[in-house]
Amino acid sequence: MPVSVRPASLLHLADIMALLRDPARGCPWDVEQSFATIAPHTVEEAYEVLDAIEDGDMEALKDELGDLLLQVVFHARIAEESGIFVLEDVIAAICDKLVRRHPHVFGEVVVADSRDQIVNWENVKAGERGAEAAAPPSALDGVARALPALLRAAKLQKRAARVGFDWAEARQVLAKIREEIGEVEAEIDAAAPQDRLEDEIGDVLFAVANLARKLDIDPEGALRHTNEKFARRFRFIEQALERQGKSPAQSSLDEMETLWQKAKSEDLAETPR
Repeated sequence: MPVSVRPASLLHLADIMALLRDPARGCPWDVEQSFATIAPHTVEEAYEVLDAIEDGDMEALKDELGDLLLQVVFHARIAEESGIFVLEDVIAAICDKLVRRHPHVFGEVVVADSRDQIVNWENVKAGERGAEAAAPPSALDGVARALPALLRAAKLQKRAARVGFDWAEARQVLAKIREEIGEVEAEIDAAAPQDRLEDEIGDVLFAVANLARKLDIDPEGALRHTNEKFARRFRFIEQALERQGKSPAQSSLDEMETLWQKAKSEDLAETPR
């Protein structure tokens, strides 16, 4: 099956993917893949798009969006080979969804502002879930289990809040965090088994995600930024020790803590006022 000579287009990409998957002429690795084996790569490519955006690197963003698009075409090709659906069905489905969920653009519905549009969007989605569900609909339907746990926690809490299950103010969540930390301390003091400690730590993380939501902060984004901050400061420690001819393993905790505080002060000095 020859690859078409059409200029760069979605159909051209689909032709390339079809050849890569051809059992006789394709790439052995591509031929062996399935929905399940490709799924982790799909998630990884989405995060690489996010990295490029956060770095402000538009050339990288162009490349990463292409990698993410390839994942869509890859999954669609596997589905086509199994007679499930084809790429055109994927495109048609998202086109139909966008029109259906924007009745203020493609219909007669009037929305006052973006906040009003979000309410309308969620109402349309709730109607879709209700029409599709075999069981009675839940306010939590549609929050994917495969999301990063912290992000899923925030989405579950937001859904529950929309139907009134929410704290009145952020300070109440602070009290809940203190309560949950107290329960962790109690389990540690009682030499509790690992599953009990895991359960209590999960409660602390869930409560912290709730506090972030109440303060209109994305907990996933906040933790990503803190991860980067930690990595930057720890690399500062490593580099400073290397100049002394040592590694972290050859240094005391006090030495590393002193360097950590120096890295922290330099971070603060560089923070825009």
